[in-house]
Amino acid sequence: MAERGDGPVAGRTSPGRVPARTGPPAGVGASAPLAGTAREAGAGGGPGRPGAKPAGSRRYFSVRGGDWAFAVVGLPLALAGGVYALAVLYAGALLSLTVLGLPFVVAALLGARGFGVLHRWLVGRLLGERVEAPVRPALPAGAVARGRAVLTDPVAWRALLYLVLRLPLGVLGFVAAVALPLGCGWLLGFPLWRRLLEGPQPVTWLDAGSAPLGLVLPAAVPGAVRALSAANRRLARLLLGPARAQRRVQELEAARATLITDNTDQLRRLERDLHDGTQARLVALAITLSLAEDALDPGAGPDVVRLRTLVDRARGQTDDTITELRRLTRGIHPVALDGGLGEALPGLTATSPVPVTVHLDVRERPHAVVERAVYFCAAELLTNVAKHSGAHSATLTARVADGRTVLSVRDDGRGGAALGVGTGLTGLAERLAAVDGVLRVDSPPGGPTTVTAELPNRL
Repeated sequence: MAERGDGPVAGRTSPGRVPARTGPPAGVGASAPLAGTAREAGAGGGPGRPGAKPAGSRRYFSVRGGDWAFAVVGLPLALAGGVYALAVLYAGALLSLTVLGLPFVVAALLGARGFGVLHRWLVGRLLGERVEAPVRPALPAGAVARGRAVLTDPVAWRALLYLVLRLPLGVLGFVAAVALPLGCGWLLGFPLWRRLLEGPQPVTWLDAGSAPLGLVLPAAVPGAVRALSAANRRLARLLLGPARAQRRVQELEAARATLITDNTDQLRRLERDLHDGTQARLVALAITLSLAEDALDPGAGPDVVRLRTLVDRARGQTDDTITELRRLTRGIHPVALDGGLGEALPGLTATSPVPVTVHLDVRERPHAVVERAVYFCAAELLTNVAKHSGAHSATLTARVADGRTVLSVRDDGRGGAALGVGTGLTGLAERLAAVDGVLRVDSPPGGPTTVTAELPNRL
């Protein structure tokens, strides 16, 4: 099978086509069925319809109602917050040499946090930008210790900076959404207003240019409103959310919770399988051996036929128990990983029902935990390709170099996969986050689908 252009990674190529493996489903597939059919060109008011406006012009002139409302309603809050921030900075500088300086700044920072809550709520309701609320600082006992905690709180200082920067954006947004359209109306009627106020006047260049200018300027209103709304969203994301250190702590806490949950589920599943499967087989084997001991009655003589039957049964039960134990231990640590990813991944792709081309560039061996995560990630992605994508071929690329491990699985299926749509890819992303990894999905409708996992070599 011809290799697909997934990158300059060189290595071995191992296409395989064997019956599918049996095992539990690995979650939602890497590709979901594409709903609906493609519309014909020119149908439903598209570009092919005579007299229809181009789609680009429609998108340009369309502005969300929340953007208009934020530009109008947000001005009073922006003015109040900006004046508050500037007054705090001015008064704080004046009082910095007095006893009241630090207590004033502490109270001002707490007030800035309150303004941040109001702005974060307004941005979420009107602009549709959900900004995660930062964690409140732990205030220790004692006035001095509490004041020190507030003064060193980065969230409060970032909220104060947001209030300063939000002031000009709020004024510009109100000008673009309200003042500019009103000014256009004034320009259109400028010749009339001038003559009503000043009486009959000769036609000047102002009369001739005001009306065209009043007709042209409204075209800039939608773009200006959208651009300012985008700037407000970005500013809120940067300054009203958790600080980088707090966000990192939250990510690590979530990853730890996911890892603990996964390990707990695995232990419970292993305990249940040992109790219901292996233990039951060992009990049956013990009963069979007891019956074989009864068949060796020294008084009546051994029953050779019955004894042979019981021994054959015990041998079969022993083989079943060994197979069961191998199946259980395979999920704990795959034996294929003893030789590293260079040996494990080609063996994994050989069991896929979809032909898979393998490209490997393994210059160093990552940490054992990272290897295990990459192996099970590849197993789930290949299972998803076989079950959900409808693909005819796939390519698996693995690169371990420069302190990073990158795994990429690409298929020529129907596409349409996305994080958050189902539990499979979302769960896989959460498990990778537990080892500081990230999962990226590129799956446009119609395909191809490329899922990339990137992890550090060392934890």
